[in-house]
Amino acid sequence: MQVLYMLDSNIQGTSNALLIKEFDKTRNLFVFLVHLIHQVALYAEVESQQRSAKNLPNQADLSVNIKIAGNTVVWQTMELEGFKKAVELIKPQQWIKGDLVKNLFRHLVESAEYKTYISEENRDKAKEKEILKFIFGTIILGSENTLDFIEEHFTNWEDEGDMMIGFVLNYIQKPGSVHFLDLVGDEKMKFATDLLETAIDKKTIAEDIIKPKLKNWDPERIAMIDMILLRLGVCELVYFDTIPTKVTINEYIDLAKEYSTEQSGHFVNGILDSIHKELVGNGKIQKVSHKGK
Repeated sequence: MQVLYMLDSNIQGTSNALLIKEFDKTRNLFVFLVHLIHQVALYAEVESQQRSAKNLPNQADLSVNIKIAGNTVVWQTMELEGFKKAVELIKPQQWIKGDLVKNLFRHLVESAEYKTYISEENRDKAKEKEILKFIFGTIILGSENTLDFIEEHFTNWEDEGDMMIGFVLNYIQKPGSVHFLDLVGDEKMKFATDLLETAIDKKTIAEDIIKPKLKNWDPERIAMIDMILLRLGVCELVYFDTIPTKVTINEYIDLAKEYSTEQSGHFVNGILDSIHKELVGNGKIQKVSHKGK
């Protein structure tokens, strides 16, 4: 959707290059968020070193608890070759500015959850994950300044924030299952590429199917993004036989509601439903059934 919008807006670049660039933005944001969680946990070691290096350190300075700096999930991830390569390529440290990590760590140590975590000497696997979820979900996402910082440096946060939260929580739960350099995966990348190429190659055919359904709508008032969503929806209905029609229609209704105008969900629903009924009546939709598989 975003790539078609850029192409229709005459933004320079090939469709494939623009698509890869969008996926790279998603990957970069994800790696940064994971790196930020790590840095907050590892800051306990920095804090300990700085306080013990004072000219006249007191007992509290000499006994800073550094348990979280040895969090097993953090170190398991940092030892993964995929994560090492991602950090080397993306360099997420470039976005760590000023006192960002320090301020987040200070908020963390003031919390009851952190005090409970460091009060236990053993390293329970579930609790190692829970404290990282707390750092991310409460300390990072609960900081208005940090969210402003993320939005400033990652323009895709507004669109992908909810999805990114899911990615990060999934990573914490199953750190070894994440492919940091290939977050999307071959199957999803192939589908995205095929759908994009189809929407470009079959643009005239798709628009010829759509236009007769616009008789009751003022073309001048139809948002560009709505037309793009209709093109993508028609292409899925006609050319992607493994995607159920109900899934396609519901998906584009949701996208219209999220990215376009208040009336767009109703508009896209009405047009795609009408197109679907006509195509089925003409025998132009042949979907693969997955029942019993």
